[in-house]
Amino acid sequence: MASFDIPTIDVSPFLKSEDDEDGKRKVIERIREACVNYGFFQIENHGIPLGLLSKTMDLYQTFFACSDEDKLLVSPKPGSSIPAGYLKSPQNSAEKNEHFVFLPPSSGFNVYPNNLPHLKQVLEEMISRFTKLGMLLESIISECLGLPPNTLAKFNDDRSWDFLIGLHYFPATEAENNGKSAHEDGNCITFVYQDEVGGLQVHKDGQWIPIAPSKDKLVVNIGDIIQVLSNNKFKSATHRVVRSKGKSRYSYAFFYNLHGDKWVEPLPQFTEEIGESPKYRGSLFKEYAQLRVKNRTHPPTRPEDLIHITHYSISN
Repeated sequence: MASFDIPTIDVSPFLKSEDDEDGKRKVIERIREACVNYGFFQIENHGIPLGLLSKTMDLYQTFFACSDEDKLLVSPKPGSSIPAGYLKSPQNSAEKNEHFVFLPPSSGFNVYPNNLPHLKQVLEEMISRFTKLGMLLESIISECLGLPPNTLAKFNDDRSWDFLIGLHYFPATEAENNGKSAHEDGNCITFVYQDEVGGLQVHKDGQWIPIAPSKDKLVVNIGDIIQVLSNNKFKSATHRVVRSKGKSRYSYAFFYNLHGDKWVEPLPQFTEEIGESPKYRGSLFKEYAQLRVKNRTHPPTRPEDLIHITHYSISN
């Protein structure tokens, strides 16, 4: 296990009322370096109040402490591209967790537990804050890649596929401790807030780096969409969750996504404009998203048969 941690970056220069061009330039340099070397970093002074982060965590913990009968009352409605509501890992799954998915309020698919009347308001506030932060990080990453202003914002201008997920990982046993198997995120940008138990690890140079929990920091990682658009300039990092013995782990994550009907392929700025061949064939995002869901619902017998973004790789 590696003993060093991922970079922590203060993003306050982008949130100040007065202009701080020097501070912004330093943030861009540090995030660019983190995206190239890790695909992961932590941000501080991000503008989301600690009180809201803590309240959201408390509400998730209260919800997951409810009886299975009560939790199953908020199972997903049929018809949504992303199932909103409560789901638990199947008994035969290698991953031992349960989760609650919340979509943008305009989706019409969200379900709410009757015994937690404040949950709806808090999650709506949380998803609103994360959305604004996602738009900010997207604009910074666009600058990190040297793209013309608003390139990624214009490409990714529909927020209906974003979602917030609360997770409860059950305590590890003597036999196994897998919370979330090694994977990459299939979206654009992910934000994670974890409790003090920890367990999130990122893979780098053949080692697993533990990401230390911090009550006032958010973990950020770039996903497969950024990797494809940048033609591998930025990498979507492999990560996992390891459960602790005798302790439950709680976390929540916001997935800043892409609309399913978007066509995804390397941008011309990283291919034809600089004389490089595309490393991925184009595809609709929803096609890849559906294959990723199938990984979970109908896992293949052999781990090597799991679908990753390399499914779309072009051999040059």
